[in-house]
Amino acid sequence: MRRNDALRTGLAFLASVTLLAACQSTTPGTRPTLPQPVPQPVPEPALPQEGVTTPRIVPAPASLVIAAGAPFELTRASVIAVDDNAEARAIAETLAELLRPAIGFPFNVAGHGADTARGSIRLSLAADRATLGDEGYELVATSSNLRITAYRPAGLFRGIQTLRQLLPTEVESEIGSARSVWAFPALTIVDRPRFAWRGAMLDVARHFFSVQEVKQYIDVLALYKLNVLHLHLSDDQGWRIEIKSRPTLTSVGAVTQVGGGAGGFYTQQDYQEIVRYAQARYITVVPEIDMPGHTNAALTAFPHLSCSTRPTAPFTGIQVGWSTFCVDKEETYALVDDVVREIAAITPGPYFHMGGDEVEALTHAQYAGFVERVQTIVHKYGKKMIGWEEITKARLAPTTVAQQWKSDSATAALKYGSKLVLSPAKKVYLDMKYTPGTELGLTWAGHIELRDAYEWDPATYLSGVSERHILGVEAPLWSETVRNITAVEYMAMPRLPAIAEVGWSPQAQRRWEDFRSRLAAHVPRWHFLGINYYRSPQLPW
Repeated sequence: MRRNDALRTGLAFLASVTLLAACQSTTPGTRPTLPQPVPQPVPEPALPQEGVTTPRIVPAPASLVIAAGAPFELTRASVIAVDDNAEARAIAETLAELLRPAIGFPFNVAGHGADTARGSIRLSLAADRATLGDEGYELVATSSNLRITAYRPAGLFRGIQTLRQLLPTEVESEIGSARSVWAFPALTIVDRPRFAWRGAMLDVARHFFSVQEVKQYIDVLALYKLNVLHLHLSDDQGWRIEIKSRPTLTSVGAVTQVGGGAGGFYTQQDYQEIVRYAQARYITVVPEIDMPGHTNAALTAFPHLSCSTRPTAPFTGIQVGWSTFCVDKEETYALVDDVVREIAAITPGPYFHMGGDEVEALTHAQYAGFVERVQTIVHKYGKKMIGWEEITKARLAPTTVAQQWKSDSATAALKYGSKLVLSPAKKVYLDMKYTPGTELGLTWAGHIELRDAYEWDPATYLSGVSERHILGVEAPLWSETVRNITAVEYMAMPRLPAIAEVGWSPQAQRRWEDFRSRLAAHVPRWHFLGINYYRSPQLPW
């Protein structure tokens, strides 16, 4: 069963708080025949002493020191004490909602100055802990109590994900547990992310995913401390976001998908619901409207703006590169302006992704001019632009981000002072098959097993690109072959936690043998959460 409903109360309050701090009909997919049966639960790793688990945290913390002495243990009298801060209290309520169903204790949330029993948890924001950054935290567990300290609320939220992983996997159960001891060793963790951008992209254009399915994916991102959800909202096969000033984009452009299904789209209210849900988990939504290519769905609504190499009509295949806006028409920029304006107004995050990849029907000058004009429009509406690596053919603003995916051409952005997000297809494209026998997925970038996704260092991946040039990493999942969240999870898990560790953990802390052992211990957790996954032979089952 899913945790979504159990956490609704605390996270709904947290969403409203974070939304204020930041400013500002879907059809569920049918479940496919799984590529293989979901295996039976993996036994819990052997415990060092009764009721105490060895820490198996993913991504690996920057520093973890096991202390001598008795373990930390939750008791029926445990409470969660928290600062007098609305966001911190909402995070405390979220933690209490998480723990109560399985553990069965009341877990009342109290003020920070309240008297607390042995085994209680304290959440604190500390103005003098700026070295932890926005997402870092310190977790100290003793035999008496547990304290999580952070500089910003996002750090507290990341800290409770670590606490969640320190507890036995049955903590994810919604029906209670027979376990009598909820404990782990006394320890100190000091942790902060290596990169600011740790993302996952979901392509909702080729196959449409419901609001609930997107929320389920967000839950997985939150567990592994990812902080960006990039939504690919338009492509040749479908336009997936309501634009009130241009209703034909959805009435005409959203009616199909790969294979000829019904398609669908998000109303602006739907989209804002996704944004709020992500914000409550300190995840930034980055909307992408792909242009000037990958625009056939938009062009079915506005065929007079097409300069494509084939007639404009609904498209259900997967070929790329043939569609494009007429970039010499002012009406094209009027459409782009309307789209950017409306999406920017309902997106509290700082970025707007313009796509920009795989354009074969324009000259270099036409393409560069279009990118620069769109960049100006994006800035007009208060956003920073991001685009796939092809945008480096244009003159970029220092705030623009280039997303590398296929080559080293993204490095051209560095001369403008721009940063890079690395998404090398042969390492992090989650739509690639694991092996030749994988039923779902494509192979054009190769086969990507778990170890392939894990064993690379962003700071040495591209010649001339050091850590200071890199904003972060992101794992795209294109949806040509996946049509619902069950299939998405199968392609993402276990590779997504591997990429999360690439983005979070210091390179010196990452070792393959250690990682595969830690990740294998998470499989029972996935069973409790109802997360589908690929049974990689590279894990020690």
